[in-house]
Amino acid sequence: MIKYIIVDDETVAHDIIKEYCDMLPNLKFLKNCFNAIEAIDFLNNNTVDLIFLDLNMPKLKGFDFLKTLKNPPKVIVTTAYAEHAIEGYELNIVDYLLKPFSFERFLKAVNKINEKEKKQIKQVKNVDIDSLFIKSEKKIIQVKVDDILFVEALGNYCKIVTEESEFSIREKISEFKKILPDDFFIQVHKSFIIAKKHVNEIEGNRIKINDYIIPIGKTFKMNLNDWLK
Repeated sequence: MIKYIIVDDETVAHDIIKEYCDMLPNLKFLKNCFNAIEAIDFLNNNTVDLIFLDLNMPKLKGFDFLKTLKNPPKVIVTTAYAEHAIEGYELNIVDYLLKPFSFERFLKAVNKINEKEKKQIKQVKNVDIDSLFIKSEKKIIQVKVDDILFVEALGNYCKIVTEESEFSIREKISEFKKILPDDFFIQVHKSFIIAKKHVNEIEGNRIKINDYIIPIGKTFKMNLNDWLK
């Protein structure tokens, strides 16, 4: 569970972010802070995993506030000002969201946190990544990574095929690939990413996964050969 606070001087921003967060079961709301001073006071007495941080606030600007924190939690910037993005990434923020941002863009930022946490756990404990939360049509679906057989590109969409079902999301395969763990998935064609553990057999330029036949693209064959060595 990711415990978060919202630091923003605009009430409407709090409402939108909390509405988005309420759609995701792995986020736990702690407090609305309407300036950085309120946030500092709360952080002095509470443990927080994530801050949704506005930049242009009275009393103390967002990045100035962030620089005062000795061990800052993860930060997703939510702002109307694009010109501070480079400074944000120098401060090791997770993502930089420009207002107004869609739920799909918000979800992508949150998934980056999940991915970073899981990679850190894997490095320390050598455990597998568990699941992802994605939006398909009007539903938020929790997908177990172990259940994913392959991902297929469909223009600006992806089709995710699991052992029991399949569904489409509005995401290019190049973007969705970024949140998949490299240890478990490999791209074998411009339109296909497969789960290594579910490969049944490889013959010629085809891969069989359960009852599905996946083509191997010429430019991706070297990646496949390196994995099989």
